[in-house]
Amino acid sequence: MDDKAMLHRYLRENRDSLLSKLDGLSEYDARRPLTATGTNVAGLVKHVASVQLDYLGEVFDRPHGRSLPWFADDAEPNADLWVRADESLDEVRELHAFSAAHADATIAALPLDAPGRVPWWRPESADVTLHRVLVHLVAETARHAGHADILRETIDGAVGSRPDDPNLPFHDGDAWAAYRARVEDAARTAAGRGTAG
Repeated sequence: MDDKAMLHRYLRENRDSLLSKLDGLSEYDARRPLTATGTNVAGLVKHVASVQLDYLGEVFDRPHGRSLPWFADDAEPNADLWVRADESLDEVRELHAFSAAHADATIAALPLDAPGRVPWWRPESADVTLHRVLVHLVAETARHAGHADILRETIDGAVGSRPDDPNLPFHDGDAWAAYRARVEDAARTAAGRGTAG
């Protein structure tokens, strides 16, 4: 597998993993803020889809034709990181699918050394290649998929990329509870000794 195909595969896998975190969630659970900074599952999906459209659209002069009002100059801060009550989860999923299709077409059409320009980066680092943007998007998408993993576990205990995820050492609640108890015991024992991180 060449470098472009490998980066594209990782991007697709991370996009799919992030989107899957919406599966089975209620409107409320998908949208509700679970951190002090308002992080929520649906907002992460909306954000990643939006960012991907700009990086694999505007940066390479491949317009997507989609209005993204949450990126307008007069939009409120973080408008792309939550889903308004008048936006549906189906719209978020459709945006994700549209973004993925546009991104995949850009990746297919351009070589890794294709030049682009990221106007929102500092001028000295704004000139990029498709290779650099793909590395950036893989990292960004993986980071937000990890956020979504933790949020989903907080909501209903769902872990992994799928129910039979081979990367998980345990597949039942009792085994996870015993593991967590061992981790907690080690933390308390270390704290009792005055061990600092």
